[in-house]
Amino acid sequence: MKKQQMYINGEWIDSIGRDRFETRNPATGESLAEIPRGKKEDVEAAVQAARSTFESEEWQSFPPIERGRILHKVADALRTDAEEIALLETLDTGKPLTQARKDVESAALYFEYYAGMADKIFGETIPVQPGILDYTLREPIGVTAHIVPWNYPLQIISRSTAAAIATGNTVVAKPAEDTPLTALKLAEIFDQTALPKGVFNVVTGYGFEAGAAISEHPDVDHITFTGSVQTGSAVMMGAAKNVKPVTLELGGKSPNIIFEDCDQEEAVDWVVRSIIQNAGQTCSAGSRLLVQQSIKDEFLQKVVVKMEAIQIGKGIDDSDLGPILNEKQFSRIMEFMDVANKEGAVFLTGGKRQETEGLENGYFFQPTVIDGLAPKSYVAQEEIFAPVIAAFSFETEQQAIELANGTEYGLVTGVWTKDGARAHRVASKIRAGQVFINNYGAGGGVQMPFGGYKKSGFGREKGLEALRNYTILKNVALKY
Repeated sequence: MKKQQMYINGEWIDSIGRDRFETRNPATGESLAEIPRGKKEDVEAAVQAARSTFESEEWQSFPPIERGRILHKVADALRTDAEEIALLETLDTGKPLTQARKDVESAALYFEYYAGMADKIFGETIPVQPGILDYTLREPIGVTAHIVPWNYPLQIISRSTAAAIATGNTVVAKPAEDTPLTALKLAEIFDQTALPKGVFNVVTGYGFEAGAAISEHPDVDHITFTGSVQTGSAVMMGAAKNVKPVTLELGGKSPNIIFEDCDQEEAVDWVVRSIIQNAGQTCSAGSRLLVQQSIKDEFLQKVVVKMEAIQIGKGIDDSDLGPILNEKQFSRIMEFMDVANKEGAVFLTGGKRQETEGLENGYFFQPTVIDGLAPKSYVAQEEIFAPVIAAFSFETEQQAIELANGTEYGLVTGVWTKDGARAHRVASKIRAGQVFINNYGAGGGVQMPFGGYKKSGFGREKGLEALRNYTILKNVALKY
């Protein structure tokens, strides 16, 4: 086991209390590394380093174009070390290497994209009256905190910190305790650039200790959080004590809507891909399948055949489907399956632990398709975070829309039809932050604003829209 350190103010250090915890490989249960258990005092050190640097003359006068050049170098370094970083991500999360490699490339794209925006943060002039020159400035908000989940640790830390640094902020990042290795690798990459000390800081530790301390810290100016509704609410309450803005992305129960005129083979392929990505441990996973009644049986059979052909195995073996992250998450999934049985579910395939020689110590779960649930049942409404699809039928377009909107979430929706007018009608009535027509996810799309309606959160990440999270608007009026 390798002992890791935190990265604060340009230095690699242990936690002040010298406490540590282990991370484990979800495919084997083996220990991967010892990680510093940062607590309130470590968060304090990181925030003060970020504050001091933000207010320093060095950072205040740092040219925007130079910020962009540094972010370009980070993108280049991610690509240069892509295989090593993908392996770290696979060992940490369990996901197949092919998916981890795509995550590394996505991370590089975020740094590349926001590098190009660093010197293009514009204000406006506003016509008020003769003799008044009125204009706006978009200024960096200050010290930004980034509480990162365990399912896409490299992608998610990259998408928010790249935008924050591009706009001139300083960063305190806290990766999930289960998957901190690529965040620390990213700190290594930043350490090799000309970025001033204190701009990028990483505090490792548990959410209830380090995460809570970040949320409630009075000197943090903005918090970006991705995770559960319950934890997101706690983050928001912590921030509210100090009247700090937050950007929350809190998951979903996203549907694929299958109309009878769709290209079935294409739709089946995407439906399966949308739920097995990262073993279904994805906020935007297509976990509900709404199929027009006239083709339901035929379509579900095709989905079942494809799900049963999925190869399950260790991430480093690059199988189609890797393990669930840990025992706690696996037990939660099994509880959902028990509830589904009690709610009268029909399991068309899966629903059990995968029993395979050589995988006994990992948390592997079979790809699962469930039918027969009521749309308002617990399993149909709540996010499971597993390769589990719940199927439903509809007759009319209006029924499809009502089903799609019939949860407390609103993150992503897929619409499958060859009727262009129908596609746009449905998209206009869906209460979700992203609607994909005849595709699902658009390859990640770093340019596309991402976020939710309802309990899926608020604010947007990715694209130009994310720059609003990390800037504050100032109006200046000059009389002449």
